[in-house]
Amino acid sequence: MEECEETEPPLIEPRFLISRLSALGDTVCSLPAAVALKNGFPDCKITWAVDPRFAGIVECCDAVDEIIRVKPSVKTIPTYSERFQAALDLQGLLKSALCIARAKADRKVGYHWRREGAWFFSERVLPDPTSFHVVDQYVDVAREVGGKMDKAEFRLKPKVEDLTSVREKLAEKGISGRFVAVNAGAGWPSKRWVPAYFAEVVDALADAGYSSVLIGGNAEGDRLAASEVISGCKSAPANLLGATTVRELVALIDLCDAHLGGDTGSSHLAAALDKPAIGLYSITKPLRSCPYCQIDRCLYDPVSLADIKPEKVLLKLKEALL
Repeated sequence: MEECEETEPPLIEPRFLISRLSALGDTVCSLPAAVALKNGFPDCKITWAVDPRFAGIVECCDAVDEIIRVKPSVKTIPTYSERFQAALDLQGLLKSALCIARAKADRKVGYHWRREGAWFFSERVLPDPTSFHVVDQYVDVAREVGGKMDKAEFRLKPKVEDLTSVREKLAEKGISGRFVAVNAGAGWPSKRWVPAYFAEVVDALADAGYSSVLIGGNAEGDRLAASEVISGCKSAPANLLGATTVRELVALIDLCDAHLGGDTGSSHLAAALDKPAIGLYSITKPLRSCPYCQIDRCLYDPVSLADIKPEKVLLKLKEALL
């Protein structure tokens, strides 16, 4: 009698694993990859490995069925009891690659720009020549394993309880009408617009009947930038810097009339929620990293952000708020 080789049982339903741990904006930009998989396999189950700090973003996307919170550490590399049709590394770092390393998957594919040895764990997926924006490049990885999508969809929606909480916080700050969410911070100082320019815009918005709400994280640089904006304003903006969870930030931006900021996560969040996002760029090119499908609302100066004057920003805001 011939010996039979052991084979894996067939998958009852298509299952996919996405590894994208951080950061806020990059996690937002990766969501359409999950939607593309759902388009290609409507009955599939999608599991997402994410840093706990940014899990709230994934929780608000109804294309994701299961979330695994992973603190980046060799000791916390997840293991999986189920087998996947494909595992996707959308970050291209060692920490994200290790999250798919232990997975049993028919295929392991990854974003084309990889570092720290991430290339050992997955096939590299080159972007389509027409995929200039990073969002479309992430979708290309999903297309490689059967995902379907023409124009990116995020399927991001705030939770009811977070909308309630944010409305209460806005009311406590005296905000009841139309407002613009303003993020004066960014991960790098070179990505931060001049605080005095932000203050000039905030005052002009107040004169036009719009409130401004400062948003951002608890990083020292963000707090310093916000403080300088506030000190330069005649009409003080509401300050919710560090006062919202990630999920509440989704709700807050969903309630705003427009978003103003540089190359930072909340700009991508605004685009995902279909809110006008005025972006300010210098060291990064907006063609690749602007708020998705809103390059016409971005201002770019290759020399310095300081060369982007408030008058130009106000013109973009006026067009967006009409």
